[in-house]
Order: sequence, then C-alpha cells, then structure tokens
Amino acid sequence: MKLERLLSIIILLLNRRMVQAKELAERFEVSIRTIYRDIDAINAAGIPIVTYQGTNGGIGLSEGYRLDRNMLTNDELAAIVTALRSISNSYGKEQHQRLVEKISSVVLPAHKEEFQHKTNRVLIDYSPWDGIELLRPKLQLLDEAIDSCVLINFTYSNAEGEVSQRIVEPHMLILKGRHWYLQAYCLEKEEFRLFKLKRMKGLAIDRERTFIRRDPTTQGHIEGKSKLKPSNVPEVVFRFQDEARHLAEEWFGIEELLPVEDGSWLVKKAYPENEWLYSFILGLGHHVEVLEPQHLRKIIASRAEKIAKIYKMSK
Repeated sequence: MKLERLLSIIILLLNRRMVQAKELAERFEVSIRTIYRDIDAINAAGIPIVTYQGTNGGIGLSEGYRLDRNMLTNDELAAIVTALRSISNSYGKEQHQRLVEKISSVVLPAHKEEFQHKTNRVLIDYSPWDGIELLRPKLQLLDEAIDSCVLINFTYSNAEGEVSQRIVEPHMLILKGRHWYLQAYCLEKEEFRLFKLKRMKGLAIDRERTFIRRDPTTQGHIEGKSKLKPSNVPEVVFRFQDEARHLAEEWFGIEELLPVEDGSWLVKKAYPENEWLYSFILGLGHHVEVLEPQHLRKIIASRAEKIAKIYKMSK
C-alpha cells in the first residue's frame, strides 16, 4: 500500500546516500512515474529529497538531513506495528512484515521487551476463515492499477444478478464487513461506484490507457456517505427460544438480549434488507423467528417453504 511504500522509501534513503528511481520502481513493483509521485508526497510532508541528474545521479535526502527518531514515541511505533500486522492478515503483503522489522529495529534495546509486549496486545483480523487466496490475485492486480493510474475492465454481476461489462478508473481498495470492495469511477455511468471483488470476473489491466485521479469526495463517497451504506435499513425483531440463547449471544452479544415472560429472548437490530439478510436469517434455522417487520417475516416463510419442498421432492 502507498503508506507502507512511502515509509520504506524514507528508511531506505536514510541508510543510503543515493538510489535510482528505476531501482525503487523494481523493488516496490510499481512504475517509475509512481516513484516520482511518491517523492513529491514525501517532499510535501517536510522531508527534503533531492534528485541528482547525470549518469551517477539518483534520488537522495538533502545533505545533512536526519530523521529524528524521537519524533515518534514507542507507543506510536507500537501502534503502527499493530496496524501493519492487522492489515497483513487481510491484505497479505510481504512488504508489511519487512516494514514491521524495520520499525522494530529503531527501538532502543532497553525498551525491546516492553515494545514487544505493546505490539502483541491487540490483533485485528478481518480475513475470512477460508483465507483470501482466491482474492489475492485480484488485490495485487488492482493495487498495481491504482498505483499506475491505468484503466481496468471486468465483467460484473450485481446483487440482483445483472451482468455487465465495466471499464473503470480504480481509485481505492476498501475492506468493510469482511468483504473487499473497489471504489472506482465508472466511465459508462460517469460517476463513482463501489464494486465487490467477489462479483468481479475477467479482471484485466489496460496499461495503455492512463487517467488523472479524481476527488471522490465531490460525489459523496466519503466515510458515512458511501453506497456501502444502503438507505433501506429496517429494524428487525428476532425471537430466540431459551435453548438457543447461546446462538443469540454469539451473534448479537449478551447485552442485546431482552427477556420475555415465556422464557424466550428478543433481539432488535437494524440491518440492510438484501439477500445477505435473508440468508443470515435462514442460516439460523429453527432457532429463530422473525417477528417484525411483517413483510420480512413473509419473505422468510416463503423461502423456508421452498427449501422444505426441495427436500421433500428429493426423497
């Protein structure tokens, strides 16, 4: 990811007087143009980088410049390491582990034990139990396209099963709710859209067609206003029998359970109404009953009848 690459470039330049842009591009598997954009970003952050022309030229830090190790506390370094380890579980980049080692190396020996303790207190893992092996090629391809600012094309099947061909400008990878999405500007719709990676097929990069990055915030695709957040979010009332209380606690938490006089338990939660919700409720089987809203209750009853019919016919 870009942040990890920027930090790696800074650390590399601190340890070497000069390095060529081509070497950096090969090292981080990006284009030379991307490296120069990274250099501009580092300069904008206040770290002076000089470009030397000629046969023996290259990129280096301004003479006499040193990054003050005290600009980051051990707690701040530990927070960075924790974040990188958590990202690695879901994103799967080997460079993250190398960066963790580099950051750990700047911690003074007297503080090593305390630092290790701080970095092993929390681990956030959004990766599915079956891993991300099938998604990893897509993530790598999209990462390359985003860094190089080149168009991509793919076949997309939306939540309603409609299939279409898309040509887009890829801008950002988003991990939300254990699912990966691509935020991209769709040339056909002429607006930013969110595409679920699992619904993308035949993904390919068009390296001959580049684009200039747009500002997605101008179209409301900022945090809290994304199309990942649907407008149809009804409150669903679930009823669990007492013998299934453990399932309710596992899915919703103990604090969410409301006792009923007959010994059952109610849970009230707002969920986006879509195919995921129907599958989630059906997956709980006979342990749960939907009380409200009434139209959702009818949908679940109808689908349960169809499932029962399939099994009766297969005898």
